[in-house]
Amino acid sequence: MNYSKQREIILDTLRNNVVHPTAEYIYEILKEEDTKISLATLYRNLNQLADKGIIKKIDGLESSSHYDHNTHVHYHFICDKCKKVFDVSEDIAPHIVEKIEGETGFVVTSYDIAIHGLCKDCKD
Repeated sequence: MNYSKQREIILDTLRNNVVHPTAEYIYEILKEEDTKISLATLYRNLNQLADKGIIKKIDGLESSSHYDHNTHVHYHFICDKCKKVFDVSEDIAPHIVEKIEGETGFVVTSYDIAIHGLCKDCKD
């Protein structure tokens, strides 16, 4: 993937907003910073970055996809109240793929695990 100033700005914005933002959320930040990146350009770059494995595209949380700069294996905790998405270490459920494959005979090719509940700020 060739270097692009726009892609660099998008990646920096994603790294600085570790709430697993949607494209629309990122776009609002970019507009505030007056970067002149269109929404279509943003979507195209996010999809290219996800296709190359540089970022992770998370579907199924809401109607809009969310994006994660952390591509290491981990799970997600989604707060049902504030809708923030938090990373959870894979150490919470080690060997889950091996257990699933061993118990079911399935072949796991990829997975996303999302745990729902209330975050520390919302539980009170």
